Amino acid sequence: MTMEHDNLIDPVFDTGFKGYPRTQAPRRRSEIGAAGWNVLAGDLPLPLALLKREALEHNLAWMQARVRQWGIDIAPHGKTTMSPQLFRRQLDTGAWGLTFATVTQLAVGVAAGARRTLIANQVVSDEDLAGIQLLLRAHEGLRIVFLVDSPAQLALIEGWAARHADSRPFEVMLEIGVAGARTGCRTHEEAIALATAVHASAAVRLAGIECYEGQGATGESRPDTDYTNTLMDRVEAVARHCEAHGLFEGSEVLVSAGGSALYDLVAARLKPALGLPVRGLLRSGCYVTHDHGTYQRLQVSIDARLGCAAGESLRPAMEVWATVQSCPEPFLAIVAMGKRDVSFDLSMPVPIARAARGARAASVVPASWEITALNDQHGYLRWDAADDALAPVVGERVGFGISHPCTTFDKWHWMPIVEDDYRVSDAVSMHF
Repeated sequence: MTMEHDNLIDPVFDTGFKGYPRTQAPRRRSEIGAAGWNVLAGDLPLPLALLKREALEHNLAWMQARVRQWGIDIAPHGKTTMSPQLFRRQLDTGAWGLTFATVTQLAVGVAAGARRTLIANQVVSDEDLAGIQLLLRAHEGLRIVFLVDSPAQLALIEGWAARHADSRPFEVMLEIGVAGARTGCRTHEEAIALATAVHASAAVRLAGIECYEGQGATGESRPDTDYTNTLMDRVEAVARHCEAHGLFEGSEVLVSAGGSALYDLVAARLKPALGLPVRGLLRSGCYVTHDHGTYQRLQVSIDARLGCAAGESLRPAMEVWATVQSCPEPFLAIVAMGKRDVSFDLSMPVPIARAARGARAASVVPASWEITALNDQHGYLRWDAADDALAPVVGERVGFGISHPCTTFDKWHWMPIVEDDYRVSDAVSMHF
């Protein structure tokens, strides 16, 4: 491995990282577990985002077993974590490759060792097209596939390729879109016309068909199933046309979909019966840590469809701990955790545990505790009068579950991995 790879996987952490103890010398990631730290012992400053090792490893193994059972592969979306250490865990567990949203993100994944990669997005700028070519030349066996959805985008790619005669053809997937949602061809006719133009172009090679179903998720099985099948019917119809007219290039056809909301429904449709071999690629990313909010609610319906008992499938692996810094009025405590520390774009963090100052064990919180608002560095923790005898006190620590891991990961440069007793056993770094 190169020094770049080693430093990426085993970086040095120090007091420049939020959440790293100011009383401690710098340490490499591989040395963190031997430091003897425990979050509840007060060895690390709060607020602090952390990962629970057992839940993390369970999620990795559970999802990998599922896709194997479904006869497909997973190329998890790296933008969820942007963590080289978690990328390695996903690849080592059996992921086919990794997915990213940008060329900059993809370069981190390649440095971490990924050799099969998707960009689940359109690439249009000269700098990004040049960046892909540089990566392909620098890494033997690297595969990069990105999305196309318009003749205008194809013209930009062809224009760049015409100015760079030594460039390799770009591998692309045709994106099928949904009216009112994000990118992708809106009609069957648009998709077929673009696929035909891609096949005729020397600048690109058509590797497969892609869609994203997540924006239509409701959490209710009947409408979600109908919505997903309608979308995947369109994907399959385009794939069949492309195969019948010889538009695909390569030894297999890639068919890809899958956020973290309806992944079981699209998984059943990722291997359409074509004359060519088909590799179904699920791109779910949030499964690696799951959450206590949006995805936990959506997982209830997924569990019902899969016949999973409570706790059998994905488990929340991320928590954010903060200190109660003030109790300025009845039924209100201010915790030292805000928008710069925890996700809030889908719903507020959820109080799940408490530990008195000096306590080495956590306990459950009253059901009425809730965060009602966040400022940059402050959270408003409120409770009902019936629970006032169990009110938090200044100096107490409170643990929160999060909703939407993507937007908590990007607020930290590192996170400790802890055992169930909050002993720190490892760490990860993030590169947003």
